[in-house]
Amino acid sequence: MDKPSPPAAPARPSQAPSPELQQRRDAHWKKTRRLTAILLSIWLLTGFLTVFYARELLHLNLFGWPLPFYMAAQGASLVYLAIIALYAWRMRRLDRAFHAEEQA
Repeated sequence: MDKPSPPAAPARPSQAPSPELQQRRDAHWKKTRRLTAILLSIWLLTGFLTVFYARELLHLNLFGWPLPFYMAAQGASLVYLAIIALYAWRMRRLDRAFHAEEQA
């Protein structure tokens, strides 16, 4: 029995992008990596360091509760939601700016 052949991949243009387009793509990617690194650092600070240094942070109070307790109970989840919202908002702006330049 003959096996059906897989569908052919769509043809890609063989032209390399212009130097200006490549430069804009590189700038866009650099901004994306920078944003991701910053937000991952914030995630690390809230998720790991607050728990790791919980005993040293007991004297700090937030809304009447010790900081490590607050971060474990609610704070970390709120920070994670803020990180997601900030990432989505900022990436939408970066992508729109990139595509606006691409169209021009």
